[in-house]
Formats: sequence, structure tokens, C-alpha cells
Amino acid sequence: MNSIAGQAPIIGLKASASSMDAAKARTRLIAIDALRGLVMLFMLVDHVRETWFLHLQVSDPVDANTTDPGLFFTRLLSTFCAPTFVALTGLSAWLYGQSHTKAQVSEFLFKRGLFLIVLEFTVVGYAWPTQAPAFPPTAIWLQVIWAIGISMIALAALLHLPRPAQFAVGLAIVCLHNLLDPIRLTADQPGYAIWAILHQRSLIEVGGIAVKTTYPILPWIGVILLGYACGPWFARGSDPAPRIRRLTMLGLGLIIGFVVIRYLNVYGDKPWFVAETPLRTVMSFLALTKYPPSLLFLMPTIGTGCLLLALFERFEGSKAMPHLALLGGAPMFYYVLHLYVLKIIYNVALLLYGPTKGTVFGVDHLRWVWIWVFILIPVLYFPTRWFAQLKQRRKDIWWLKYL
Repeated sequence: MNSIAGQAPIIGLKASASSMDAAKARTRLIAIDALRGLVMLFMLVDHVRETWFLHLQVSDPVDANTTDPGLFFTRLLSTFCAPTFVALTGLSAWLYGQSHTKAQVSEFLFKRGLFLIVLEFTVVGYAWPTQAPAFPPTAIWLQVIWAIGISMIALAALLHLPRPAQFAVGLAIVCLHNLLDPIRLTADQPGYAIWAILHQRSLIEVGGIAVKTTYPILPWIGVILLGYACGPWFARGSDPAPRIRRLTMLGLGLIIGFVVIRYLNVYGDKPWFVAETPLRTVMSFLALTKYPPSLLFLMPTIGTGCLLLALFERFEGSKAMPHLALLGGAPMFYYVLHLYVLKIIYNVALLLYGPTKGTVFGVDHLRWVWIWVFILIPVLYFPTRWFAQLKQRRKDIWWLKYL
């Protein structure tokens, strides 16, 4: 009797500790999914911009002398999307490994990577507003879904490296790949196709189809590997305070490092210049190469992602967090849905008003971008919430995890 009574407080403490660990795990996942949801909203802004401003496509890096400042800063918002999303993909793979073996994680990454590549060639490839429903298509753009798929397949092999080696390889790729910029191959040279996929944004002719390597993959492999290597910071039951401190210091360090290296104009991207106005000088300083992502492109974008993740974890009780997390809980569903919604809206506008800007439909004022963003947020939110809840509810449907 006494022994049972004496054990009761211990049992209660164990249950309490277990509940606290579970709460920490839930908080951690909410912060990660919420950040993913936020960058998906940023992505929506940029894709709406592209839909209504097909006649004013921006270059890479953006030309600070000629680009409208409103379009420049609207596009700048989207630069946080791909680096943050790819890094979180690596982190999520490590978290998946907390309840699976490395062999199981490798198998899942390999299969899902292949799934994303097939999706890029099919469902996603036909989703862009001006893409005609021809089969086979006349052109294929290897974009972000392709890059994430290939990066997942690469991570399936690289995750077996010791953690110090993961950091070393990831940092070497991210920090040093700009040394390869002078290497430019032509279509008649050996290795051109492989190099175009790895590091040179270019065009490959495959059986009469123009394959455009919009997202060269080498730097993204480094980003996903570094995201995976940071996984132990988020280990189940770990104290969030050191993690928040590390994320804050890393984020600030990357942003400060970017400002210093960019100011010196010595490495990491095309040089900036003093323009006719202070605003355009700032635009030049912030005009960074995304295809493939330069070192200086990745430093401030990933740095901002780290700061936002720390902020989201600190304020996980905010009312906005669960809503953002629901968007981030079904990213592929949201991605495909928003592309086809934009395609339908664009083609309806083209049918009603005809080509208003050359061969395409377009608008004159940037305000229409933001009007449509605010219209589309609830349109996309409710179906995405339904699908995210379905994923949580129906763990028995195996294929849902691929979306």
C-alpha cells in the first residue's frame, strides 16, 4: 500500500514529462509547417505577378536599371520561398528519421523524389498559364519541383555520411559552387547536358522537345543536405531555448555576412553598382542570381528563414500559427491547386478580353496582383485545410504522404 502510494507521484511526474515532450514535439512541427505555409503565400504573390505580367518578365538577376521598383520588390518577396522550402525538406527528412531507420528514410526520399520528377513532367508541366495542352509537350521547364525531387534522391544517398561530413559537403557546395560560374559549355561539347542540369541554366534538345533547365540542381543539393544536418537541433523532447538561440544567431550571422561580402563585391554573385537614384542602387545591391542560386542569394534568404523559424517557435501560441501550419501541412496539394486556379483565371481573362499586351493578357497596375492575392488566399485555404486534415486523419492511405 505504501509502496504504491510512494510510486504515484513518480508515475505522475513521468506522465507530466511525457506530456511536455509531446507538447514540445507538436510545437516544433507547428513552427516548421507554419514557416512552410508562409513561404507558400509568398510564392502565391510571385505567381500571381507572373500571371498578370507575362509581358514584363524580369531577368535573372533582375536588371536594377530598367525594372519597375514595384515589380522588383514583389519578386524579391518570393526569393525566400525555394531556399526555405528546400532547407525545410532536409530538416523534415531528419525528423522522419526519428521514427524510421536510415534505410527507410532513404527509400522514402528516393521514391518521393521520383514521384516529384514525374509530377514536374506531367501535372505541373501543363499547369502554367501559356502552356498548351499538347502531348508530347513542345517544351519542358525543369523548375522547383524537379529540383526538390533530384535533391531528395541525392539526400537519400548523402544522409548516410557522418554528420560532420554532411556539414562539410553541404557547405562546400553552397559556398564554393560560384567558382564554377566561368565554366560555360555549348551544346556540341561533351557533358553539356549533365552540366546544364547541374549548374548552367540552359536548353537541351531531347527528341524535338526543348528541355529548359530553369533550376540547375547542384546548389539545392547543398541546401537540402545542410537542412538535414541541422536536424538534431530539433530532436524530439529537446529544449527549445537553445534551438531558438542557435537559429537566431545563425540567421543574423548569415544576413550580416551577406551584407559584408556583398558590399565588398569580391565573390558570390554579379557585382552591384551605384545607380542614378539611391532606390535603384539598393535594388542593384539586392539583385541576386537565383538560377542557380548564388552564395549571396542563399545567405540572406536562408538567414531570414532561420529568424522566422525562431520567431514562430517563440510565438507558437499565436492564432495565425495553426492556419499557416495547415497550409504548410499539404504543400504539394496547395502547389498544384494554386497553379491550376491561376491557369483557369488567366485563360478566362484571355477569353473575355483577348490579348491586351501583345500576344498575352496583362494588366497595367501592380495593385491587381495584390487584389487577386487577397481574393485567392481563402479560395486556396479551405481546400488545402481539408486535404491537410485528411492526411492527418487517414494515415492508412499510404499515397497521401507523397502529397
